[in-house]
Amino acid sequence: MMDSSTTPATRLTERINPQLINQLVQRLADYAPQSDVEGAFPENEFQWLADAGLLGITLPDQELDFNQPQTGELLQLLKRIGSGNLSVGRLYEGHLNALLLIHLFGTTEQQKRYYADVIDHQRLFSVWNTQADDGVRIHAVGAGRYVLKGAKTFCSGAGWIQRPLITGELIGADRTGWQMCIVPTESVKAIPQDDRFWQPLGMRSSASFKLDFTGIEVNEHDLLGAPGDYLRQPYFSGGAIRFAAVQLGAAEALVNETRTYLNNLNRISDPFQQARVAEMACLVESGSQWLTSAGDKTDAWLAQHAEADKIVAYANMTRTAIEQICLRTLELAERSVGARGLLRPLPFERIHRDLSMYLRQPAPDAALTQTGHYVLQNLSRIHDLWH
Repeated sequence: MMDSSTTPATRLTERINPQLINQLVQRLADYAPQSDVEGAFPENEFQWLADAGLLGITLPDQELDFNQPQTGELLQLLKRIGSGNLSVGRLYEGHLNALLLIHLFGTTEQQKRYYADVIDHQRLFSVWNTQADDGVRIHAVGAGRYVLKGAKTFCSGAGWIQRPLITGELIGADRTGWQMCIVPTESVKAIPQDDRFWQPLGMRSSASFKLDFTGIEVNEHDLLGAPGDYLRQPYFSGGAIRFAAVQLGAAEALVNETRTYLNNLNRISDPFQQARVAEMACLVESGSQWLTSAGDKTDAWLAQHAEADKIVAYANMTRTAIEQICLRTLELAERSVGARGLLRPLPFERIHRDLSMYLRQPAPDAALTQTGHYVLQNLSRIHDLWH
């Protein structure tokens, strides 16, 4: 049995060569300025992830098999990738999110087919749920065929994702509701994309365009799960701990770059700089502890079939705490490096832009109030709520 005192970082390195991960993260960081182009996609970087075996790392019999209680280790991996390049981390998290939904809701045949897409063909997956007033409808037209109508926004990876998992309102079938489907891009007509939509502050190379799926046809075997499965708790809101891990990686990168910058300027003896760096180190380490706890508790509570509200409340706490950690780290790093440190080609300007953008995740207030509601509705002492 795994020693519960072992840290996630240690457990991760038991499965994945730590030198390989360190080299990959450094390579991502070194190359990040070259891929920081609006509308670009980090193709080279994802080839490196594929070469390292990371695209299928959560599949059956792989190092971080979703069938095993290894959420903490997965969060540490996401943090490491985020520390190398936040756009890559965001896209990688979306890929793993899609694979998790297939693990949870796919049929045996679907799992076999989609896992082969990853292992044999290195195809990329993502989850595109966000939409505006012209959102997606999935119209049943008979004989197991469906025609899509409408668009999705913030489609990260856009035309580079070969297996986008999209959601839409299922209409005209013997069942209705919010339905997932996976679009086999090589088998359908070209999907129009609006890259003018993507003029962001940061995360420029995540290529999060608007895509119009009107007229795209899919089959019954492309539908994933039942209507409503995508929104099933605790998996829907509980997944916030994964993007929080990627965010924390960027905060860690800021601390590393700040330390390097101050060393190069021979400013490490300045007591004010020491105080700021100490606070940043405390913040990032506390974030890592949040990930450790969130990962271990999520696995334990899922195994115990704990109520979904408890898992979601802790995930929302983790998300909120790491957002605050990242915001404070941004402020301290700015003060430490000053205006000169925010000039290209130094990495601060890019990391600052990317993290500021990626921190803007949906419904932060709702996440916070859900936790408050859970705490107020449960009269146990705070300690007993989480232990």
